[in-house]
Amino acid sequence: MATKILMVCLGNICRSPLAQGILEKKVDPKKIIVDSAGTGGYHLGKPPDPRSISIALKNGIDISGQRCRKFSPQDFDRFDHIYAMDRSNFRNIIAHATNKTDKAKVRLLLDALGSKNQEVPDPYYDDNDGFEKVFALINAACDALAAKL
Repeated sequence: MATKILMVCLGNICRSPLAQGILEKKVDPKKIIVDSAGTGGYHLGKPPDPRSISIALKNGIDISGQRCRKFSPQDFDRFDHIYAMDRSNFRNIIAHATNKTDKAKVRLLLDALGSKNQEVPDPYYDDNDGFEKVFALINAACDALAAKL
């Protein structure tokens, strides 16, 4: 049975779609299934931010077909691992947990690099350079995750 991983940020248009696309490129899709969601429902059904699509394409990854969805408590049942991009979204996810098993599934993405409590900054209000930096951080974390998986 495949391992299922969920990447989560606030709007599901910048960081988590990048994390989904980056990790999907690094793993065997028959063994690892990756999805993404947002804790806020601001952009439901919309594609990722054009800047995320652009930086992904620049790195050989096409995330343009992804569509925004909101995190739901049922995601605890559907996914083996849930990675939050920052502490705020981590807390929002944990608030939906009903037991220790649910809580144990949730981690900060950058914990994969051994840097506890580090966050992937939200590049939404930043310039394109912010998306470059975010891509590099997520890429490094996904390298570490792929090696563990």
